[in-house]
Amino acid sequence: MNRNLRLELQYDGTDFHGWQIQPNLPTIQGSLTQAIHRITTEKLHVNGSGRTDAGAHALEQVCNLLTLSKIPLANFQKAMNSLLPPSIRVLRIEEAPENFHSRFDAKIKHYRYRILNARWCPPFEFRYLHHYPRPLNFATMSQAAEFVLGEHDFSSFCDSDTEVESKIRRVVSSSFVFDTRRNLIEYNVCANGFLHHMVRNLVGTFLEVGRGRLSVEDVKTILKSKTRSNAGPTAPAKGLFLVSVIY
Repeated sequence: MNRNLRLELQYDGTDFHGWQIQPNLPTIQGSLTQAIHRITTEKLHVNGSGRTDAGAHALEQVCNLLTLSKIPLANFQKAMNSLLPPSIRVLRIEEAPENFHSRFDAKIKHYRYRILNARWCPPFEFRYLHHYPRPLNFATMSQAAEFVLGEHDFSSFCDSDTEVESKIRRVVSSSFVFDTRRNLIEYNVCANGFLHHMVRNLVGTFLEVGRGRLSVEDVKTILKSKTRSNAGPTAPAKGLFLVSVIY
């Protein structure tokens, strides 16, 4: 009888080409699949709560897999962490209900984007944030972030070639935290789902507001336009973290 295993992962996405398996390229899903195959000899599909971008990170990614293996959970976790690259770690593993699916059962996902608003970027930080040395208006950025709260069509903030049934998503939280002592800006957003590059495109647009290239009201107009070219540039992936998934 199959066991449905629920795994919570943490990873540094710097050296990976995103979550999804790609031929001849290192990916998170590919690394997990290879490790599991070595442990169980099974060729399994690992379901993730979402597909993080190439270069993006996760503080808590959730995935699940169906296996015939009877290996005790503690041993399974130990074996996986011994086989995975050091930049991927299984934090927790447990048996889930047979019908649990990490993607389809997810209710809310929380993403965080980190920006360093300083002249120089420390060498041990540059992999995990977007260095943006230009002056920014924090007040207008905070106001702009509030405009995306609620249920909207986010066509303006996803890749123009994104093919999904609906681009309507419900954002339940969207706010900035400004640490002026460390010159660190963090954008936190929680929603029932995200489109491809949605968070990074929102951040790129909010930075344009902070620079004064766009007004706060422009964000509302951009959202209603449903046109990607009206929004700001896509912020780099390295500042993006999947923080948690709520079920």
